Amino acid sequence: MIKLSVNLNKIALIRNSRDGNYPSATAFGQLCIDAGADGITVHPRPDQRHIRPGDVRDLSALVQKHPGLEFNIEGNPFAAARGSYPGLMALVEETLPHQCTLVPDSNDQLTSDHGFDLTRSAAALSPLIKALHNLGVRVSLFMDPDVEQIRLARDIGADRIELYTGPFAAAWGNSAELEPLFSRYRDAAQTALDIGLGVNAGHDLNLDNLGRFATVPGLLEVSIGHALTVDSLRMGMGNAVAAYKVILNQAR
Repeated sequence: MIKLSVNLNKIALIRNSRDGNYPSATAFGQLCIDAGADGITVHPRPDQRHIRPGDVRDLSALVQKHPGLEFNIEGNPFAAARGSYPGLMALVEETLPHQCTLVPDSNDQLTSDHGFDLTRSAAALSPLIKALHNLGVRVSLFMDPDVEQIRLARDIGADRIELYTGPFAAAWGNSAELEPLFSRYRDAAQTALDIGLGVNAGHDLNLDNLGRFATVPGLLEVSIGHALTVDSLRMGMGNAVAAYKVILNQAR
């Protein structure tokens, strides 16, 4: 079964548009869990535009109350501490999530938009991966569908890759562009499986395109936040989570 990890960044973004803690990311995390989500994902950034360190701590405590669910923290491991943001590695060390997804985003990026180039960053990432393993945390690397890069991910000790699905979503509806691109995703996933890496995916997946992407070989988990949050505005969070779960359950 492909697992659904719900990214709560957009709930926190709405909250941060006003003072106070409404809507509460933790309360919405509980709604997602009640509706059948398999995990919760957060992507804290140094500017705290959405998820804050306190959210990470609170959501970690929430997930720990539900055996079998997983907590996934995403982010740039090289981003320095800023104000009350202690840095990704410090947050992971404090909260010990089941999985840490390392992402090569800069501080001024609107959202994650590319995978690691491990020909440049492997040497810097390798000791961080070892440090995360010493904490008992599974490590996933945010990657483009590039088989040579994926082989390098295994070489530096990653447990999984998360395929960046933004280009797949952008090509949706244009079969001439989509089909060769989707073939790259399938090849990338199969390569990962062949060398012992688990396969996750995320970015701009939605109710329209998820069913197709879920057919890539060996997909273990998808992380979905933006589209699911938008869907929840018209159908409610519980119904939105359930709708995504139906698609994933039918994919195998």
